[in-house]
Amino acid sequence: MKTCSRLRYFIYISIIFMGCSTGKNALRKGDYDASLLKAVHRLQNAPQNSEAMEVLRSAYSLSLTTHQRKIEEAEGSANPLRWETILGEYEQLQSLSEELARCPSCLTLIPAPQRFTREVESSRQRAAEARYTLGLGFLNEGSKAGARKAYSYFERAQFYAPADKQITQKLNEAYQAALLRVLVLPALVNSRSYELSNQYFQDQIAQWAAAYQQNKFVRFYMESEVNQSRVIPDQVVAMQFDDFVVGQTYLKEKVEKLTKDSVKVGETRADGPIYGKVTATLHVFDKKVSSSGLLDLRISDAHSGKVLRHKKLTGTYVWQDQWANYKGDERALSREQLALSKRKETMPPPPAALFVELTKPLYSQLISELHRMYDAY
Repeated sequence: MKTCSRLRYFIYISIIFMGCSTGKNALRKGDYDASLLKAVHRLQNAPQNSEAMEVLRSAYSLSLTTHQRKIEEAEGSANPLRWETILGEYEQLQSLSEELARCPSCLTLIPAPQRFTREVESSRQRAAEARYTLGLGFLNEGSKAGARKAYSYFERAQFYAPADKQITQKLNEAYQAALLRVLVLPALVNSRSYELSNQYFQDQIAQWAAAYQQNKFVRFYMESEVNQSRVIPDQVVAMQFDDFVVGQTYLKEKVEKLTKDSVKVGETRADGPIYGKVTATLHVFDKKVSSSGLLDLRISDAHSGKVLRHKKLTGTYVWQDQWANYKGDERALSREQLALSKRKETMPPPPAALFVELTKPLYSQLISELHRMYDAY
């Protein structure tokens, strides 16, 4: 009985599976393209499957009718981009035709599947022309916002007609018109002592500017580039160290009285080891050399001088050293305290090096501000 029940179950599952694979269920749901494709795939594996043959005949006719109706609706639309809809419908029809051509048994039922090569090419060209025309309208606005929109339309037009040189020319023209050129001036520091250290800061900014790719419509130029290429900037990034303190030293001493019991302090022949208490006085020195600065960031329109963004950036760098010495019995010290007592005081880096370290947190803040300003510009 169990064997019979299992057999009936597998027959039932097989019937369901075959019904799905022939596309019958998809046909009932009105998904004619999916129904046709399932029938084609079924007939490729089982050329004499009668249910798949029946589904193929119905699905092909209904699919043609449905796509042609959508094409007629789009042709009657006032949407200037209607040719993209029409192209999509013809491409789908062409794809179905190619699927049928790869199925020998299908060709006995539909000997000459309708081809749409000419319609596909024609609608693709019309789609490119529509995008090109709209792009021209936005480009003629004479604004960067209009040029950015024009670029997107020309880019899509080029997708439809990649060999069209006129589209390529207008695409490049729109890009140049849309490009925001930003001049980054050197950060001013009112001290000759730190001019060389400030150069490190400038070099980091220059490297970031050269590698910037988050927004293709924004390009950063250093002062030397503008002078050489005669670029006319749209915006200017100016920076100045309003205030900075380098090498402010703080020294802190901590004194600890240390005691440790049960330490072997001697030994006798009669009684053996003698244990007692050992003591020491530990002096821990903690030196901090602090450097801090305030960087004024100002982004302005190069033509009107209007300030677009103004921010004060603060940065701090602290160099730290610690050492110790003790008086008394070293056995009263822990392993870490003993290691610290063997360290000697070290000299802090020179002021120029401290200034470089100070610019690193300022650089991070500066780059974050520039990303916020220009990534979604």
